[in-house]
Amino acid sequence: MSSEDSQTQQGSAIFDSLPYYDNDLERDPSLKDKAERLIAKELGTQPEALHPRVPPPITSFANNPLLAAEMERIASHQPFPAMDTLRYQLPGPTSSPGTQEEWEAALKNAKAQLEHQRLRQSNIALLQNYGSNAWRIHNYLLEATSKNLDKALEELKEMTTEVNRDRKNFQTRIGSQLTSLETRWTELISSVLQIDMANVALEGEIERLSKKEAELAAM
Repeated sequence: MSSEDSQTQQGSAIFDSLPYYDNDLERDPSLKDKAERLIAKELGTQPEALHPRVPPPITSFANNPLLAAEMERIASHQPFPAMDTLRYQLPGPTSSPGTQEEWEAALKNAKAQLEHQRLRQSNIALLQNYGSNAWRIHNYLLEATSKNLDKALEELKEMTTEVNRDRKNFQTRIGSQLTSLETRWTELISSVLQIDMANVALEGEIERLSKKEAELAAM
C-alpha cells in the first residue's frame, strides 16, 4: 500500500462517537477514567504545530518598538520608570562663577525649555479647537466597530447553536434506530440461543432413542 493510500485511509477515518446518545460513562464510571487516559495519551502524541486553519498569533505594535517595549513591561509587571524631571529644570553652572562651556550649556537648556513651552501652548490651542470633534469621531468609530463585532459574535453563536441542534437531532434519530436494532439483535440472539438449546435437547432425545432402538434390536 502506498503512502498516499495510507494517508487517504487515515483522513477518511470514521468516528462512531454519539455524545448526545451514548451514556456509557453514566452506566460505567470506570470508562470515564479510561477515556481520560486515552485522551491524555492522544494529546501527548500530537505535534506542537497548530492546525493550518488556526491563525498565527497577533504581534502587537510590530511597527512601534516603543509601544512594544511598554507592552512587554506591563506583561512582566515591571514598575513604571520614574519621570525624569531634570529636563524641566533650569540648572545653572555648578561652579562659581562658571565656565563659558557651562553657561552655554545652561543657555541651550533654557532655549530648549522655552521652545518646549511654546509647543505645549500650541498643542493646547489645537486641542481646544479640534480635540473634542476628533474624540467624538474616534468614539463613533469605536462604537461602530464594537457593534460590528457584537453582531459577528451573535451570528457565530447562532451558527454554533444551529450546528449543535442539528447534531443533536441527527444523533437522537440515529440513536433511536440503534436502540431498535440493538433490541432486535438481542431478540435474535435470544432466539438463536433457544434454538441451540432445543437442538441440544433434540440431540439428547435422538441419542436416547437410538440407544433404546439398539437395545430392542439386541433383544
